Amino acid sequence: MTDITRRQLIGGVVAGAAMSAAGSAFGSEVKMPDNRDFYKADGSFDEEAAKEAYYDMMRRFNYPIVDRLRGDEFWAVDFGMGMFTEVGMAGIFWINNQEHDYFGHEIYLLPGQMIPEHRHVETDDARYKMEAWQTRHGFVWTYGEGEPNPGDVERIPPSHREIANARSASKVMPGEITYLPEGGQWHFMLAGPEGAIVTEYASYHDGAALRFSHPDVQF
Repeated sequence: MTDITRRQLIGGVVAGAAMSAAGSAFGSEVKMPDNRDFYKADGSFDEEAAKEAYYDMMRRFNYPIVDRLRGDEFWAVDFGMGMFTEVGMAGIFWINNQEHDYFGHEIYLLPGQMIPEHRHVETDDARYKMEAWQTRHGFVWTYGEGEPNPGDVERIPPSHREIANARSASKVMPGEITYLPEGGQWHFMLAGPEGAIVTEYASYHDGAALRFSHPDVQF
């Protein structure tokens, strides 16, 4: 299967050069923060510290930090796993229209960061969510169901390497688009060593439809 075909089939939400490579540098100038930098003394996740890390990344990419990104609509999560630099993300829903069934979302990932593996089931309020992703800055590996290519499994972060159902990856560079070929499939996304900003185009997003493969994920 050619690389182009793999992208069309999905490449596979959020694996650069594993965490060891991704964690060593944030681009060529900024070192990736330590995981402890994102947790308070009581062990709780420090969302404000996380947001500041994403703002730093946006500045390096010359990505405009519009007013909505300074408000409550912009969120950052560690999915309750306590390992933000491995499993975490930030995002903003630009629009989520149930009546007309469309959704616009921006995804922000620090270097080597992974969106935990998940899928979207049908609900009373939504059909299977269909998604496409366009890389704006940096690059991502998108993982989907299918036969893995050389290096794909080894690239998956340790938290998911043994349990992941999505094990076939495509590298998606700036301007390139990949998409979910079929509703209900497992998928995830992993940023390269500079981090990444990705635009998602999709049908209506129903939070109740989310299912994660890792038992410890909270969202």
